[in-house]
Amino acid sequence: MERNIIIFDGECNLCNGVVHWLLKSAPQETFQFVPFQSPYGQQILQVHGFPLNQLETVILLANEKVFTHSEGFLRILSQIPKWNSISKPLLWVPQFLRDGIYKLAAKNRVQWFGKSRICSVNFS
Repeated sequence: MERNIIIFDGECNLCNGVVHWLLKSAPQETFQFVPFQSPYGQQILQVHGFPLNQLETVILLANEKVFTHSEGFLRILSQIPKWNSISKPLLWVPQFLRDGIYKLAAKNRVQWFGKSRICSVNFS
């Protein structure tokens, strides 16, 4: 089974915290985590037409599809057994509402949680 790829901001403290949590919570080998600042992250962004200089959303690549914003996040959560029963019903909430909340958090994430100079996630 091919792992789902998660593109995230490796300099965002909130993003790094979520990745740490996913590494502990998700079944092993479910996700491949790629900071957008890495060469591979830049390559994926370019192939899918995303800006290369900043990331406004988590990006999930799963089953040859691209998911962003609240849908990407909820689909990530749906891969974690303890969160599956919560995440799937939330996909029924209108996307404009989910994305509105997601975009508010994304816009303020660095102000609220801070920024690192380098990705703090250790993948080994």
